Amino acid sequence: MIAPRKQRRLTAIAASTLTLALAVSACGAPEEDSNLSDKEKDCASYEKYGDFKDKDAEVSIYTPITDAEGDAYEKSWAYFAECTGIDVKYTGSNDFEAQIEVKVKGGKAPDIAFFPQPGLMARYKDKMVPASKKLVKEAEKGWSEDWLQYGTFDDELYAQPMSASLKSLVWYSPKYFKDNDLEVPETWDDLLAVSDKIAKTDVKPWCAGIESGEATGWPVTDWVEDALLRESGGELYDKWVNHEIAFNDKRIVKALDKVGGILKNKDYVNGGYGDVDSMAKVSFEEGGQPIVKGECAMHRQASFYAAQWPEGTKVGPDGDVFAFFLPGNKAEEKPLLGAGEFVAAFRDDPEVHAVREFLASELYVNARLKTGPLAFSHKGADPKNADNELNKMVIELYQDEGAEFRFDGSDQMPGHVGSKSFFVEMTKWIKGKSSKDALDAIEKSWDE
Repeated sequence: MIAPRKQRRLTAIAASTLTLALAVSACGAPEEDSNLSDKEKDCASYEKYGDFKDKDAEVSIYTPITDAEGDAYEKSWAYFAECTGIDVKYTGSNDFEAQIEVKVKGGKAPDIAFFPQPGLMARYKDKMVPASKKLVKEAEKGWSEDWLQYGTFDDELYAQPMSASLKSLVWYSPKYFKDNDLEVPETWDDLLAVSDKIAKTDVKPWCAGIESGEATGWPVTDWVEDALLRESGGELYDKWVNHEIAFNDKRIVKALDKVGGILKNKDYVNGGYGDVDSMAKVSFEEGGQPIVKGECAMHRQASFYAAQWPEGTKVGPDGDVFAFFLPGNKAEEKPLLGAGEFVAAFRDDPEVHAVREFLASELYVNARLKTGPLAFSHKGADPKNADNELNKMVIELYQDEGAEFRFDGSDQMPGHVGSKSFFVEMTKWIKGKSSKDALDAIEKSWDE
């Protein structure tokens, strides 16, 4: 799902390619960052990665992450670069998905790339360098098998996870809930009960927007994936994503109907905008905005939606808006749908392995948390280091031992399905097409 992924991650970012110059060199100290701990600034912490000061070592990193977020990444490894003597050259590009193909096929692949989609990364597995034994050990210590499977090919780890966003969230107004004696729901039935209570007032329980240019419809695909995880679990979800069961299997129909119980319920939607059909005309960026206007109570969208609220909006448990976990069928169930980046390498040299191993470490993860907004699924990430309450909550959910994580399904499917027919049919579904007819059409498209 290449185009929509770019939209989701880079909505507020200027459409330009940005090359960021590292703020340190082998002969100069990093720019001081008071947020980092003494350990993160002490060269003794980096001795295990080797000494490259006399080796003119340079490692290039190419990613889809630009501007301020790219600056934050550079600050997070500045002391590593200074202490090891590795000159890390970072380039962030809004045209990553197209340019990585040009670079790899042209024999000019970066030393390291941060891939936002497992499906995209899999295209280049024959060119990628497998993880070293040290990296495998570090990665297995840091991430669950649920996460590592997406960077594993032919039973060998090639790429460890990087950052993580969480999609299984519902945005709401804490003040509205408090003023109306509403409690954050712990189960799906609770969620419907809260929705029913709100529906009896002059405020609609839900608001949504699914318009996104050529990618219109993608927000519904996230709803479907979340519902399927809740109804059938990760094993069946994987079979569906890999087309080991039909796209229109009766269990998928059931999951879509579960979503329809909210999105196609005229008593529930579309707060601030109109009827059910209005969702197809409202952009995903605008979808949740009626919450801050008091016209809508809830909006299901990922953690990255925090950047969409109007300037001055306070995000937090006592703020203007916050989010809660989209509950499972039982309170103890924690099905998590998410996305993130993976670290892959195209050069097999000691300095490249050193950078990869550092990026998989607890030391790095916690340094990165302190240099700018981000969340990780790494087991060693300390929620206290998160720069806001939302990312703290995301980290805690990912670290829940009872959580079952799955990566965005449409991002893993063939492009003509995951980012085309799936989008198109979910838009038609919002406009009135039946669940079975929409899923039948997607199934038919799979082999076309």
